[in-house]
Amino acid sequence: MNWVAVISIYRFEMARFFRTLAQSFFSPVLSTSLYFVVFGAAIGSRIQEVDGIAYGAFIVPGLIMLSVITQAISNASFGIYFPKFIGTFSELLSAPVNFLEIVMGYVGAAATKALFIGVVILVTASLFVDLTIAHPFAMLLFLVLTCLSFSLLGFIIGIWAGNFEQLQLVPLLVVTPLVFLGGSFYSISMLPPIWQTITLFNPVVYLISGFRWAFFENADVPVGLSLLAIGGFTAFCLGVIWWIFKTGWRIRA
Repeated sequence: MNWVAVISIYRFEMARFFRTLAQSFFSPVLSTSLYFVVFGAAIGSRIQEVDGIAYGAFIVPGLIMLSVITQAISNASFGIYFPKFIGTFSELLSAPVNFLEIVMGYVGAAATKALFIGVVILVTASLFVDLTIAHPFAMLLFLVLTCLSFSLLGFIIGIWAGNFEQLQLVPLLVVTPLVFLGGSFYSISMLPPIWQTITLFNPVVYLISGFRWAFFENADVPVGLSLLAIGGFTAFCLGVIWWIFKTGWRIRA
């Protein structure tokens, strides 16, 4: 394992993040505050509790998942697409670095950025609501796995994208609707039976449900199934990336 290459890629990507640290910090704080004003105040005045949990606290796990997923995809996709765009990625491919080391550097940096955003949102949310975490280690496990898995997805999108518009295509048209419809701001038990069944085909439901369980010991689906879902998704993304580097799809043009 060429750890020098992994650390070099990681540090290069993190340097870009630190150059815009103020923006990276204040943006999630502002967006979290707005969500609490809109959802916590406006909707929370009509929905006092969900499954015995104050609505303001209930939406925190979904809010963290929404931001972490979008940030992980965005950071990873842009991080790998930009070297392709300016032509420096071919130099990296010609260096004595294998695909695993490239992935560890880019995905590790993207996951670290997303994890930072998640922690910032968690701290900001605690200023608005009385928040307790029943299982902190499980919460951290779900958060880290989500950052890693969706950073891998972002890496795939960055390889696939042929222009900057396509970088936003999947996150805007696929991932964001799945997150909003995956129980981020409501429990799927509140839906009619037919829609509950349909919603279970949404993979994001299992992530949010497991993450919410770590806070309140309340879940829409079994926790073991949530872990199995995110583990399977991570393995699938790794398999796709292995295939991409093995075949040279979209990287040897």
